[in-house]
Amino acid sequence: MSAKKRLFLLDAYALIFRGYYAFIKNPRINSKGLDTSAIMGFMNSLMDVIKREKPDHLAVAFDNGGSDLRNEIFPEYKAHRDATPEAIKIAVPYIQELLRAMHIPIIEVKGYEADDLIGTIAKQAEKQNYQVFMVTPDKDYAQLVSENIFMYKPARMGNGIEIWGIPEVLEKFEVERPEQVIDFLGMMGDAADNIPGLPGVGEVTAKKLLKEFGSMENLLANTDKLKGKMKDNIEANKDKGILSKTLATILLDCPVQFDETDYELSTPDVDKTDALFKELEFRRMAEQFDAIFRKGETAPVIDEAKLYKKPQPKTEEQFDLFGSAINEGSEETRHQYYNSLKNTEHSYQIIQGDLGIKLLLQNLQNQTSVCFDTETTGLDALHAELVGISFSYEKGKGFYVPFPENQTEAQPLIEKLIPFFENENIEKIGQNLKYDLKVLSNYGITVKGKLFDTMIAHYLINPDMRHNMDILSETYLKYAPQSIETLIGKKGKNQKSMREVPLEEIKEYAVEDADVTLQLSELFNTELEKTHTKKLFEEIEIPLVTVLASMETEGINLDVPFLHSLSKELGDDISQLESRIYEIAGEKFNLASPKQLGDILFDKLKIGGAKQKKTKTGQYATGEEILSYLAKDNEIVSAILDWRSLVKLQNTYVEALPLQVDSKTHRVHTDYMQTVAATGRLSSNNPNLQNIPIRTERGRQIRKAFIARDENHTLLSADYSQIELRIIAALSGEENMIKAFQHGEDIHKSTAAKVFNVPLEEVTKEQRSHAKTVNFGIIYGVSAFGLSNQTSLSRAESAALIEAYYNTYPKLKSYIQEQIENAREKGFVQTILGRRRYLKDINSANAVVRGAAERNAVNAPIQGSAADIIKIAMINIHKRLIAENWKSKMLLQVHDELVFDVHNSEIEKIQPMIKHEMEQAVILSVPLEVEIGIGKDWLEAH
Repeated sequence: MSAKKRLFLLDAYALIFRGYYAFIKNPRINSKGLDTSAIMGFMNSLMDVIKREKPDHLAVAFDNGGSDLRNEIFPEYKAHRDATPEAIKIAVPYIQELLRAMHIPIIEVKGYEADDLIGTIAKQAEKQNYQVFMVTPDKDYAQLVSENIFMYKPARMGNGIEIWGIPEVLEKFEVERPEQVIDFLGMMGDAADNIPGLPGVGEVTAKKLLKEFGSMENLLANTDKLKGKMKDNIEANKDKGILSKTLATILLDCPVQFDETDYELSTPDVDKTDALFKELEFRRMAEQFDAIFRKGETAPVIDEAKLYKKPQPKTEEQFDLFGSAINEGSEETRHQYYNSLKNTEHSYQIIQGDLGIKLLLQNLQNQTSVCFDTETTGLDALHAELVGISFSYEKGKGFYVPFPENQTEAQPLIEKLIPFFENENIEKIGQNLKYDLKVLSNYGITVKGKLFDTMIAHYLINPDMRHNMDILSETYLKYAPQSIETLIGKKGKNQKSMREVPLEEIKEYAVEDADVTLQLSELFNTELEKTHTKKLFEEIEIPLVTVLASMETEGINLDVPFLHSLSKELGDDISQLESRIYEIAGEKFNLASPKQLGDILFDKLKIGGAKQKKTKTGQYATGEEILSYLAKDNEIVSAILDWRSLVKLQNTYVEALPLQVDSKTHRVHTDYMQTVAATGRLSSNNPNLQNIPIRTERGRQIRKAFIARDENHTLLSADYSQIELRIIAALSGEENMIKAFQHGEDIHKSTAAKVFNVPLEEVTKEQRSHAKTVNFGIIYGVSAFGLSNQTSLSRAESAALIEAYYNTYPKLKSYIQEQIENAREKGFVQTILGRRRYLKDINSANAVVRGAAERNAVNAPIQGSAADIIKIAMINIHKRLIAENWKSKMLLQVHDELVFDVHNSEIEKIQPMIKHEMEQAVILSVPLEVEIGIGKDWLEAH
């Protein structure tokens, strides 16, 4: 008997939503501002199925207007679902156009849902001797599984695909037949679809009832065998049980017909898919597509890290939403889309010997702008050695200077180039210049003169897009640079060192980078003018590159023995909390398992009363937002949150920080990233200093581990006081708030006095606390519900407080409305120094999405202005530390705070200098105020 043909049926919206939310924290935005997350997510799933399974037949099912039948018998069906995000509405036509270009059938019938269409076709195809695979993450499809029908769950977050046949369904749902999944879903209900289910019946109870009764109908016919509250609940809700089972049943008689010829996977119209991929800017996907359909082969998998090449931001297609590497495509397929070294005229030369270097130097010295790029032995700038430096000052032309492996020979060679690097009159261009500056500083070279960093320029021009050089080149120059893997191979034991690559090959690769970056700089120079961000670029972001390079190189001292002792203390605290949690729960369980935790809290202990929120996988939601709401009334929930906090401290900082001490300097060197946060704030990495918690005693102790260099130094912390409130007062022109700051009043106490209508001296601690919550919350659009959750106030009291607050500060309310209206009109907001935040969803029809954009319209200029101010202060302080030859060093920037290693001889005189530069960074109608503290460790100084 011949092997069965295989049909794959994809649930479009399940995969589209999954893709969209996988990218929700880091959306994929192209150069036109289009959010392509949902399209990319779906296409990743589709391409993975085609590559991995090579199906005979394939089709994609879409919902169209919901289920008429289910809406008729239960109008509340799916009624509470949020409106479809704008990005998904925009995505669907693109996806359907791509499917049509690929000659893949779209199954869509008005009034029917995708699962009903897939169920009907699956059963038809099974009768025609097909094996059917339903591609979806939705567990409801398990009811359809048979000997020849399977659920195919796509890969996710690094986990492989799952194929559920009958044995897997029986095991997962603890049933005897797949059809009983309908009873399981009916009993348990489904919060996502608003299927009510039986009151008090969760996953565990549903499985238990099915084991005993076998079906919903049999359960309802034998309620006399139940006891207590469960018996009463189920007997009172029999109709609800039958209704829920009906709603959960996938239809098998929809007006669709399996078409064996139409569903056969055939050769796509590659010209049409090419055009769509170009429009969407799906470079890697286009290459991958061609590798499969033009040549019938699978493209090689790329590696994330470009080893032996300075770090670049990740591209949007380097990793798909499931955490897997995406195929980059061969050089040949990439060059079908873009120009490249192979088809572009260029002249790149190797420069060696004294005469060659002398002539190069003469040429470089005659230029006003030169792009340079270092090739090194690794990504860690503190330890990287030079392999070579490339230079370009004219499109299509450039030079490569190779460096000897022997460092005593390399040093005199780099010193010959000092006249160029220290020439104040030559602009130095590069991509991620901070890395190059740090590498050169290892050789005693200080780069002087004007800088132009293409990565930072593009961040200001289009902050929501990726800033990797390859992506920028392909997007703006239509040129595909050579990939590092063609030189050194893929990551692994067989990967070569850059020193092993033939010189001629390195030269082509290295100079191309400088050439491409030079061309990008010319384009971006014009774009900076168009977006009115050139001043911000030249006066803040570029001068900051040198400041950050210096801070990162300096690093900070870490008290490793203290962290080891703190680790032991934390371990004891964690053990005690675990014991108390198990005691209250009445059993031991895996605290780190959301499923086990949910079962204990909500099935066994019945915390929270009514039916609790569940995730899409059917288990209880146990995130911090859920548990925080329940913590004040439940000791076990409070203890669990404390346990989570301590475990995170232990893993993220106490045990991790000692491993990040550099072997050469014996200090910790964080990396500051300028091109990540859309607000303009700096991010830090390895370690992330921005997230060190300071609200708990144990969290504050982490700061105690950061200590002064030695007994001759003291740590100094300089912190802006309430800078965001001062900025919103100045931007809004709110006189009452401005006066309070000008008179040096406690702003929270002053606000409380006005809002609660009491004399300043009679404000209670609780009133001040409530006023403080509103003061900071108003920037983020706090609602009465949100305020009541953060305070002891009821929702009505919170609403009254917010109304009183706006009556006290009327201009503040007007300012917020004006910001939103301006954003609607322009599509962006900006800081006091012109930094833009683009808000593509400000006019969205989806209220939730639009609300988030409106909140950003208000808080982005405030956060961004605070970021700009501290950056100016850092630049000015750094200049003075060098010009005035201070022994003290600036080490860290964390939120609104700067940390310094101060030589003891300078403690008294440096404080007024730092305070002056921070407070005078920008002059507002409200005075900026800086609080300074000193100590042997960061905690004591702060």
